[in-house]
Amino acid sequence: MQVRLESLFACELFYASNLRKLGHEAHQVFFNNEALQTAWAREHGLAINTRWQFRLRRGFVPWFSQEKDQTWLYDVLTAQIRYYKPDVVLNSYIRLSPAYFREMKPNFRLLIGSHGSPLPNDRDLGVYDLMLSVVENFVDFFRKEGVNSELLRLGFEPLILERLNGTKRSIPVSFVGQLTRPHASRQEWLEYLCQRLPVQVWSPSTDDLRDNSPVIRCYHGCVWGIEMYKILNRSLMTLNHHIDVAGDYAGNGRLFEATGTGTLLVTDSKPNLHKMFEPGKEVVAYRSAEECAEMVQYYLEHDQEREAIARAGQQRTLRDHTYYQRMQEFETIVQRYL
Repeated sequence: MQVRLESLFACELFYASNLRKLGHEAHQVFFNNEALQTAWAREHGLAINTRWQFRLRRGFVPWFSQEKDQTWLYDVLTAQIRYYKPDVVLNSYIRLSPAYFREMKPNFRLLIGSHGSPLPNDRDLGVYDLMLSVVENFVDFFRKEGVNSELLRLGFEPLILERLNGTKRSIPVSFVGQLTRPHASRQEWLEYLCQRLPVQVWSPSTDDLRDNSPVIRCYHGCVWGIEMYKILNRSLMTLNHHIDVAGDYAGNGRLFEATGTGTLLVTDSKPNLHKMFEPGKEVVAYRSAEECAEMVQYYLEHDQEREAIARAGQQRTLRDHTYYQRMQEFETIVQRYL
């Protein structure tokens, strides 16, 4: 668990630690991390059922292999809920079985879901007492579906800065993020920029890009967690473009991760952006790919202006957008619904 926490991968890492700072008992569970869940089961005397599965692969001889039935993951989660006896369960993985949570609800007082990306078709939101989201349009959607919903933005963990000491800014322009089909407008925008600017791209995959996409020649692989923060910290500026379902609302994690590390954030203009940052003074906001390219070129040539905006953006994030502050907001929300 300590190794997993030190990776700094996933924003939910910072929920439990900051809730503990506020005086709450809080535990982190990674439902689909087999190594962690197996270790927890072993340490708590929980037997995990395994079964033999017959496999046949083309070009290979058939063989039997021992494979854990996937229901064991729910068995471990059930044991964890009964062991910790939580008042509140916060589920950030919306694809977990709603039927399972319906069965388990007598074991806790409040079930909260958290989601801000395309929803699965087989969703059943009625099991949740409350849905959180990082963008306002999802909050409106959940409420129209008859589910209580509240806005809880993402943030930045200042302790990350201790892991970035000594990092020098050597990347002119970076982009770090997903390039999947739900990010179609992002793909088009980034292709335009990669044809005209010295952009370096990190993404989990380029499989959804066209074969001759100009993004591919700028691609440097995949980074997560602390490695992602190092890329942002090494960048003179980093680019951001929201997922299509965010609509007219800003709220993704890159807003706070980039500014928190002290790089200049160049992000898409949204009507609610000013609620988090002052465009032109704390971040740079563009309205089109063409305007974005012009802004990037300008700030590559004007070091003092770039550094002043980046510095102001970092100060704003460290003042208003830390996960300690977010968990104070979360605490207030939970007390209202308990």
